[in-house]
Amino acid sequence: MRIVMIGSGYVGLVSGACLADFGHHITCVDKSEAKIDALERGEVPIFEPGLDAIIEHNRAAGRLDFSKDLAAPVADADVVFIAVGTPSRRGDGHADLSYVYAAAREIAAAVSGFTVVVTKSTVPVGTGDEIERIFREEFPGKDIAVVSNPEFLREGAAITDFKRPDRIVIGTEDARATEVMREVYRPLYLNEAPLYFCERRTSELIKYAANAFLAMKITFINEIADLCEQIGADVQKVAKGIGMDKRIGDKFLHAGPGYGGSCFPKDTLALVKTAQDYDSPMRLIETTVAINDNRKRAMGRKVIAACGGSVRGKKIAVLGLTFKPNTDDMRDAPSITIIQALLDGGATVHAYDPEGMEAAKEMLGTVTYGTDPYEIAEGADAIVLVTEWDEFRALDFKRLKTAMKNPVVVDLRNVYPVTEITRHGFSHFAVGKKTEKR
Repeated sequence: MRIVMIGSGYVGLVSGACLADFGHHITCVDKSEAKIDALERGEVPIFEPGLDAIIEHNRAAGRLDFSKDLAAPVADADVVFIAVGTPSRRGDGHADLSYVYAAAREIAAAVSGFTVVVTKSTVPVGTGDEIERIFREEFPGKDIAVVSNPEFLREGAAITDFKRPDRIVIGTEDARATEVMREVYRPLYLNEAPLYFCERRTSELIKYAANAFLAMKITFINEIADLCEQIGADVQKVAKGIGMDKRIGDKFLHAGPGYGGSCFPKDTLALVKTAQDYDSPMRLIETTVAINDNRKRAMGRKVIAACGGSVRGKKIAVLGLTFKPNTDDMRDAPSITIIQALLDGGATVHAYDPEGMEAAKEMLGTVTYGTDPYEIAEGADAIVLVTEWDEFRALDFKRLKTAMKNPVVVDLRNVYPVTEITRHGFSHFAVGKKTEKR
């Protein structure tokens, strides 16, 4: 099939590359000349393990190409995916759909013959209806079916998620569009990936409901962690104990500094705003958003407390900046709020992250960046583990203690057992565990 992907950001580029790997012919379109020029030079603008190899392979095979103009590829396309950004709108928190509607108008003007237009972007309920209205009123002669097909890609594991999905949700009540979408995902037949067809509005809500539930689960275990610290329990053991219940499951029960990234913060807020518009407020999600925002600031205070109540004039080494490992995404990363709290407290912050430092430089103030954990630990009063990259899982604590001014470790991801830290003479501050001071 000939497929066009409008938007060559995280979702569009991963989805387009994987569909090309299935054997479809994909054209990824983006208005950013710099991005398209970079892709045509073989430079991938995002970090996602394995993505560069898939892009290179499919470009060489002639199944994947890039364009700054959508008119020609859309005219030949069987399916056009809209995968543009839907950031939180300034002022009210609603999803900004201006890019989606602009893309829809350009697509409708260019299509020729029956074409399925698919919203892959995360959009509020009713967006597909509005796109259909635009097509019907502004382009009445065009034969277009509008479908919802939300993405469920985890940054750092997106290729696996696309090729071996838990489910593929497709929202349409159009029989022709149903058959086209079956053909798009037919290569996944051997993987037995379940195609779940439902109404378009239902499909749009499924994405928001899924992300909101996972955000709630993270927030729940973070609050349990706070209680554990007060009563002397171990949150990791609590999480394991409740996660063994199949009704609950063990995923997203890892206590930490709060959720961040491109999805959970904006999607929970957008769901809250949608529910308010329909006079059906979602109190659990509203509270989840508030708790998560407060938690990031609380983690900054936790580091300050671990340093004796003040960080003025002290050097703090921060390990990990991105919101999670295996990505370069700094959007709403807990590290931003934590580092700002340390800077406000008068600390000097030195930081290291395998992939996120370039993006961090645009977001953070006077932070010094190093080349490895041991460089930034030199003369530090505390080391704070914020993101659980693999290379931080086997640190040489003997070497760190020699380098540091004060042996204090604040492990906000509970990467290390208490004994692993304390036996080297460090004071250990974790999340949801008893503090062990040297």
